[in-house]
Amino acid sequence: MLLRYFIALSVFFTSLPLSADMPVGNSDLGQNKAYSCQFCHGVTGYSQRDDYPHLNGQNAQYLFSAMQGYQQSERGGVMAKMMQQQLSALNDQDLADIATFYAVQKAGKPSAE
Repeated sequence: MLLRYFIALSVFFTSLPLSADMPVGNSDLGQNKAYSCQFCHGVTGYSQRDDYPHLNGQNAQYLFSAMQGYQQSERGGVMAKMMQQQLSALNDQDLADIATFYAVQKAGKPSAE
């Protein structure tokens, strides 16, 4: 009986979808590809507006998965359609580059120079 339970659990867990593997991102390329992101999220990912999330210092895999979710209409919210349109022309490598660019930025409010 225990063996049957173990086999059933094994089949269940191996059938769960895994998150897509993120290609290795290039932050220099990502900076150029993130041009349209800057209008809402700021030049380095720190948004000046409270209603847009800060992206600087975020986990690259999380950002990559979130952008894929918007592309595939799996993420909702008031800005979901706009995000889907902004990301529609980008491939997985583009998303990885952008995610890597924001991930390597220092988290928090940039200091005034």
